[in-house]
Amino acid sequence: MEAAGPSGPVSPETVAAQLLGVLWFASVTTGPWGAAATSRGEETLKCEDLKVGQYICKDPKISDATQEPVNCTNYTAYVPCFPAPNITCKDFSGNETHFTGNEVGFLKPISCRNVNGYSYKVAVALSLFLGWLGADRFYLGYPALGLLKFCTVGFCGIGSLIDFILISVQIVGPSDGSSYIIDYYGTRLIRLSITNETFRKTQLYP
Repeated sequence: MEAAGPSGPVSPETVAAQLLGVLWFASVTTGPWGAAATSRGEETLKCEDLKVGQYICKDPKISDATQEPVNCTNYTAYVPCFPAPNITCKDFSGNETHFTGNEVGFLKPISCRNVNGYSYKVAVALSLFLGWLGADRFYLGYPALGLLKFCTVGFCGIGSLIDFILISVQIVGPSDGSSYIIDYYGTRLIRLSITNETFRKTQLYP
């Protein structure tokens, strides 16, 4: 028996196998699993979900008067971030964009503080040189304590020393609850409190 050549007749078994293969491929690509896989494959990542190193953010523009970002609202400011070249993602408008490195992809929130004109340097200077007259307390909005320090010459100097330490370490601040005006890139005191996010649980070892 001679084998059929390339142009010879094809057996029915071969035709049936090819037909079953085509039907299986069509059912996979057009069925519910195929549609789900296609939709997942074509879903574009949001730009704010990019990993570190896939984008770069600009430094915030700092106000000379407040030493805080100029667009600070409700303790939050936003800086523009630029995805790296050849990255495709959805920008803040929801549009799928292929970036070249010069387009803004999203706005990243950063924390900022509420200030109301009270300078940290002025408060420390008043406490150091005129604290025995209560000038520091008057400046920070505590007139009763300022008057008491004035009448007692700073509680005989002891109260002036205590206030100087408390103001220097930023424990005593303005009476309205605002923060001191301190250089944005300078030394700031950050208080850490124990919460569910900062509490360190006991490590359990096997």
